[in-house]
Amino acid sequence: MSPRTPLPPPPPPAELQSWPDRDARLADRALALDELGRRLLGAGRLALFLLWFFLLELGWSLIGVLLTALGAPLADPMTTMLGVFAAVPGIGVFVTSVWLTVRSLRRDRTVRERLALWAALDRHGPTDARLRAPVLSAGWLLLSFAMCGVGLWLGFAVPAGAGRDDGYGVVAYGMGAALILWVTGLTGLAKAVGHYRFAVRLTGPRRPAGRSASSGLPRPE
Repeated sequence: MSPRTPLPPPPPPAELQSWPDRDARLADRALALDELGRRLLGAGRLALFLLWFFLLELGWSLIGVLLTALGAPLADPMTTMLGVFAAVPGIGVFVTSVWLTVRSLRRDRTVRERLALWAALDRHGPTDARLRAPVLSAGWLLLSFAMCGVGLWLGFAVPAGAGRDDGYGVVAYGMGAALILWVTGLTGLAKAVGHYRFAVRLTGPRRPAGRSASSGLPRPE
């Protein structure tokens, strides 16, 4: 479903709920949880996650042309001018991708909040088990872990492998690329682990009957 399609609304307050029976409530709950789960971990969300990451790296690569030119020991005016021409669109791409990434993270927060509200409405074993999405969670986890690993390796390899002829610009570019990998990977890891923990708590043993539904609500990570 397109990201422009509105998210499922939160469930109505208890005093306004008008489902004819529990089966109708469970059916609406299942539809909302399935859709919100796809919005959080689905293939479309993963594609956007990778797209924003590639745009961040593309923008930083264009900026890196200027950094490399300025940091070279024997920089010539022509190389510096080419670096400036590359850096101008690079800054635009980088700033835009940062804004898109932040907007996606805020949208994820809204999705998690609504997911917790619908999950607290009732319990249903098959629906709650689907919410774990082990394949998607594992995919996010492995991909994000690989990003963190590559970023960590790059953060050490670039400074260690830079020679005198490379200059500080190459080191600055490499460290920036490593930081983007590291931060993006940590974001994906937090999403995958947080969602799986939330789903495990949801499908765990029921709270004692004396506790209110709000106090037993699995809180989103």
